[in-house]
Amino acid sequence: MFDIIVIGGGVIGGTILRELTKYQLKVCLVEKENDVCMGQSKANSGIVHAGFDAQPGTLKARFNVAGNKMMPAYAKELGVKYINNGSLVVAFTEEDFQTLQTLKKRGEENGVADMEIISAERLREIEPNVSEEALGALWAKTGGIICPYGLTIAAIGNAMDNGAKLYTDFEVSSIAKTNGVFEVTAKDGRALNSRLVINCAGLASGKIAEMAGDTDIRVSARKGEYILLDRESGDFVSHTLFFTPTKAGKGILVSQTVDNNILLGPTSEEQDNGCTDTTAEGLSFVIEKVRKMSKNPPLFNTITSFAGVRAYCDRHDFIIEESQKVQGLIHCAGIESPGLTSAPAIAKYVTEELVCKMLAPARNDGFNGTREADYFFKNLSIEEKNAIIAKDPSYGKIVCRCEQITEGEILRAIRENPPAKNVDAVKRRTRAGMGRCQGGFCQPYVAELIAKEQNIPLEKVTKNGKGAELVVGVSK
Repeated sequence: MFDIIVIGGGVIGGTILRELTKYQLKVCLVEKENDVCMGQSKANSGIVHAGFDAQPGTLKARFNVAGNKMMPAYAKELGVKYINNGSLVVAFTEEDFQTLQTLKKRGEENGVADMEIISAERLREIEPNVSEEALGALWAKTGGIICPYGLTIAAIGNAMDNGAKLYTDFEVSSIAKTNGVFEVTAKDGRALNSRLVINCAGLASGKIAEMAGDTDIRVSARKGEYILLDRESGDFVSHTLFFTPTKAGKGILVSQTVDNNILLGPTSEEQDNGCTDTTAEGLSFVIEKVRKMSKNPPLFNTITSFAGVRAYCDRHDFIIEESQKVQGLIHCAGIESPGLTSAPAIAKYVTEELVCKMLAPARNDGFNGTREADYFFKNLSIEEKNAIIAKDPSYGKIVCRCEQITEGEILRAIRENPPAKNVDAVKRRTRAGMGRCQGGFCQPYVAELIAKEQNIPLEKVTKNGKGAELVVGVSK
């Protein structure tokens, strides 16, 4: 019997789970996939938004600005890479330039600090590769970038280190409430009981609400396609460059990542499902917009493309509330952009203003909120590296040559919370396989390490879950 079951292992569910462990509560998280951060949290732009875009008075505006202020310390505590690089919303027409004035005023109403509208000349001083057609920009200096899956994994791992339980491959099939107790049942028959349920199921949050007896949550999907450039082009831009926003979203961006790649995208395409296929049309649109934003973008350094799907609701704002129909069911639904930025603030609000008022738990004096970074070795000095290798020789063996990731880091990812169970899970935690060759050289050895650590045949090791086995059999 748990006090709380959190449904959904994305950044919202993960940060809420961690916040709950600050109290004397028995909590768990259930996730339908084989690993956490497998939905919209793993395939987004990784932008820590300043907070000028959301309409004043909305939950988006409130939690964006609060989350932005929390993020530097939050990321440091969890050992997650965060860079305060600043955002530039670029104007290409006089109409765009008027929109910048509106955005600045809106940001000021929301409480955003350090914004200014700069001329084309000043813009090109700080971003030499911006297009000659640009007329100026809104410079929001509190904008930043972060690793979205790194933040999610670290938050859930830290929660588990503080006593939370994680159940993967737990696709919820029914939710029943009897005598004040919820029973959450998975497709495979496993069942868990709790006093409260927090619905953080992303695209499935409407379906989860309906299972519990609440038909008021309606969630739709938008697909966004991205192109990723090699770290060799990492200095092409230093800020995050946006077009002026539209009703469909913030549009195509050109940005560094925290690992010094360059990210281009996303598109915005309405969907009836969670399909994450990339298309020639979508990627061509990204390229067209990037060429408008910047001069001679180094597209020859493309190493991969991918797509993510983001949920949004018909209220055009976050839904963060106790269900009006099912007592004890808390919804965190329709969390589109700026959901990643808002996550720490949402977690704090849900825990303190909703959960604590319902259950009145005592503080957990043994809570430890710190976590060491998952990949760190290559940034150490020679002396520091040698000291670690002397204690653990596995750190002396480079497995991923592109990203300089060691066997020790991979073994740690397989062993620590939440454990990496397949090749892509190792990739998200360590970056082994994220370089120019995209795992072409290191993937077989990573698979061997997983098989050995999990004591399973190599044929059972998958790329990203059941049905994606890497080896069909032994030939010799």
